[in-house]
Amino acid sequence: MTIAEKEQEVIDEFSMFDDWMDKYSYLIELGKELPLIDEKYKTNQYLITGCQSRVWLHAELKDGKMYLTADSDAVITKGIISLLIRVLSGHTPAEILEAKLDFLEKIGLKEHLSPTRANGLSSMVKQIMLYARAFQIQLKQQ
Repeated sequence: MTIAEKEQEVIDEFSMFDDWMDKYSYLIELGKELPLIDEKYKTNQYLITGCQSRVWLHAELKDGKMYLTADSDAVITKGIISLLIRVLSGHTPAEILEAKLDFLEKIGLKEHLSPTRANGLSSMVKQIMLYARAFQIQLKQQ
């Protein structure tokens, strides 16, 4: 499934809810389904700066594709990072760098987040893109 197809899948799921309280509940449920990050990555080295909540993000490259795991101490933030991982994990760094991630606007997430959570979302996206750039450089050097 491409990143665009995954984005559309998320858009379709969120379109089933009219009320943002229901969407928040769904986001929290998605966060609960996020696979556990290895405890060895829950250190300051893997903390995303710029998030009000604590968010640990680990990325690794396997067979040319980037895989992400994460955790957060806040339920909505954990749901947000789970959306990003669902859409981006398992793709090549080049595909991730080309992703527009406009599904975040289409589901209305950006406009319904507090300014601090919106900043946290931007920091999560920025960190994922930094990992993708680093892995893309690594792949070109091989």
